[in-house]
Amino acid sequence: MSQAIILAQDAPAPGGQKDAAPASGFDTMLPMLLIMFAIIYFLLIRPQSKERKKQAAMLESLKKNDQVLTQGGIFGTVASIEKDTGVVSLKVADNVRIKITRASIARKIVQEEE
Repeated sequence: MSQAIILAQDAPAPGGQKDAAPASGFDTMLPMLLIMFAIIYFLLIRPQSKERKKQAAMLESLKKNDQVLTQGGIFGTVASIEKDTGVVSLKVADNVRIKITRASIARKIVQEEE
């Protein structure tokens, strides 16, 4: 009987280590949190940041006679740009001009040269 008690005391702790401290929840969760953050970064944050930079570059490169589409769906030609206020005057039709903010331009319309 005493041999069984001695053998039970020498048995390794669960997990294969003798006298090891139990792993805390944070130690096991940290790698998973890092992996999840990396996935969110590469799927959501990075592409959105690239798109924002591309849009800002397009807005900075606007010049007179560029054809644009506004976020409201209006097609027009840039008549003038006020750099200090960020207001753009669009020529929509003959004798029809509207003023919009530069940020409300969705994209440039690129026409292929023939």
